[in-house]
Amino acid sequence: MSDCQGLGDCDDARMQRIYEYLDGALTHKDIAEIKDHLDSCPECLEQYDLECVIRVMVKRSCTEAAPENLKNSILDRIHSIRTVEA
Repeated sequence: MSDCQGLGDCDDARMQRIYEYLDGALTHKDIAEIKDHLDSCPECLEQYDLECVIRVMVKRSCTEAAPENLKNSILDRIHSIRTVEA
């Protein structure tokens, strides 16, 4: 663990503040404190960078569209199950 200043414990408290920072849920004063902290704490900056990469990957995977043939196959299967159950 590093000797972080400004965020208290550099584990759970640090990550909670970083999540809030990334979510845009902080005041201007808190944002400045987080930026200053990230500039001075390599451990927190590494965690911040990792969280950014994770968020980009999640966002990218949520925006990819399923192939049309997969959608049609799923819809056909749903229709056949509903027909059998009716």
